[in-house]
Amino acid sequence: MAIKYFPEPFRIKSVEPLRILTREERESRLIEAKYNLFGLKGEDCYIDLLTDSGTGAMSIEQWAGIMRGDEAYAGAASYEKLINTAHDIFGYGYIQPVHQGRAAEKVLFPLLLSAGKVAISNMFFDTTRAHVELAGARCIDCVVEAAKHPSDRASFKGNMDITRLEQLLREYGPKRVGLIVMTITNNSAGGQPVSMQNLREVSSLAGKYGVPICIDAARYAENAYFIQRDEPEYKNTPIPRIVHEMFSHADMFTMSAKKDAIVNMGGLLGVRDGASDLIQGIKAHCISYEGFYTYGGLSGRDMEALAIGLREGIDENYLRYRIGQMEYLGGLLDDAGIAYQSPVGGHGIFVDAAALLPHISYTEYPGQVLAIELYREAGIRSCDIGSYMLGNDPDTGKQLQSAFEFTRLAIPRRVYTQAHLDVVAEALIEIKQRAHEIARGYRITWEPPILRHFQSSLEPIAA
Repeated sequence: MAIKYFPEPFRIKSVEPLRILTREERESRLIEAKYNLFGLKGEDCYIDLLTDSGTGAMSIEQWAGIMRGDEAYAGAASYEKLINTAHDIFGYGYIQPVHQGRAAEKVLFPLLLSAGKVAISNMFFDTTRAHVELAGARCIDCVVEAAKHPSDRASFKGNMDITRLEQLLREYGPKRVGLIVMTITNNSAGGQPVSMQNLREVSSLAGKYGVPICIDAARYAENAYFIQRDEPEYKNTPIPRIVHEMFSHADMFTMSAKKDAIVNMGGLLGVRDGASDLIQGIKAHCISYEGFYTYGGLSGRDMEALAIGLREGIDENYLRYRIGQMEYLGGLLDDAGIAYQSPVGGHGIFVDAAALLPHISYTEYPGQVLAIELYREAGIRSCDIGSYMLGNDPDTGKQLQSAFEFTRLAIPRRVYTQAHLDVVAEALIEIKQRAHEIARGYRITWEPPILRHFQSSLEPIAA
């Protein structure tokens, strides 16, 4: 039986009307978008679960902060407020604002990675993988085996495989391993958390081999909540203290603040004390790519809202509700026998498209097939986290087979209600009942050389 819905720790003050297209209209929109859901207009999506990035609802305090924004080009008061807040939360000596997470990667990675080097991660997400490759290096995923079995419930399925990590460090050596990236929570593995114990073990190995650690911190607050809930040692530890300890096990971090800081635009890059040469390189790249280092591509009002959102994102009542939404939707899917990466992750439900559509091969992109069917069924936009997103091997050009074939339902923060989640579950149940009628998947008719899922054109494969 589905679990009880956890009530919102807020009330709604402003509403945005939604329009539900007819099935015929939705079919027409899919054809116009060439079956790429990124090509749909937002206004044509009844429930938009494409991403939780920048799609959250800001609070009255954040909107008030927008009006207080100091737009000075250099040394704005809003910059100082953001830096002081970030210092306090993360404990790092240098904080660099940027316009979003991929900007932080663009600024940082070329300073650490180059041709002939590799980067190792519990799992790279799409833009992180792309920026490693753009720097000339190669990605190696090293997630624990438990993550590869979606229906098996296990805690901390986002962890790094410690045994394999040490094997890789020995094989490549510190001269070739330019960086270890810890993605928290582990998005590609289903929004699964990383334990504090695992962070300690990775930090110990990194120190042993002299390799720096970078945290991909987009969903750091949700990860901290899982540590508090599921790691006995931290049961009574406040979230801010957990966050501080998490970041103590790394040397630097990149962050898309559009997730756990609940802003529409913004990012951060942090470096621990003592890395003066690296910091100078970051400042130089920031000035070239983003803007002067005291605004990094953000307006003063953006920085003001971000400083407030960093605090709101680690509020325990909010986090309990946030994860509670995922557990409610997961419970509905459990009742219907629909498999997903379980237990639920922090920012969404990752439906196991390979289990729902076992007759669709990975070369026909089952995660994308299910995402298209969700839009066709109920106007719900989601995205593939599987072979379609993973793309081709940069060296051979051959299609890579993903360890997962998920359709991600990324839930925006403070946006959708229980009734919306009920609609999502009902749509998936309808698709499950007619899954045998979906005979084939899709082929790509055009794709760019990198990050193809954002732009590719597709067509149905005839049955």
